[in-house]
Amino acid sequence: MKRENHHPTLVAPCGMNCSICVAYLREKNKCPGCRGSDANKPKTRVHCKIKTCPVMIEKGVSFCFECEEFPCKLLLYLDKRYRMKYHMSMIENLESIKNNGIESFLNNEKVRWLCSACGGTICVHEGLCHSCKKPKGR
Repeated sequence: MKRENHHPTLVAPCGMNCSICVAYLREKNKCPGCRGSDANKPKTRVHCKIKTCPVMIEKGVSFCFECEEFPCKLLLYLDKRYRMKYHMSMIENLESIKNNGIESFLNNEKVRWLCSACGGTICVHEGLCHSCKKPKGR
């Protein structure tokens, strides 16, 4: 069953596209995305330091790029980890949203994470299509 992916509410404040996350894509104990209900989320997502950042909450900003401290130490650390492990940059995602808008970012994400074999969604964490299990780019 295909889920509604690539929706603006599935982009986390840090720039993560939750629709390509293993926790969102899995069948059992699905995560509703960072902006969704905390009911089925792992504790690490509920207590995420970026999502619960006091500066973001105080200023009422939706994305880290709207903050005067952008990019902060937490975001820089997360970005480095994702660039090294998953070949994706949160900061590049946020810059794309800032410069081109959320709809343009999501349209690019649809293409970037689309399985060429079956049309399913490539999982950023596994590097495989969630539907047919083929590696990205095959």
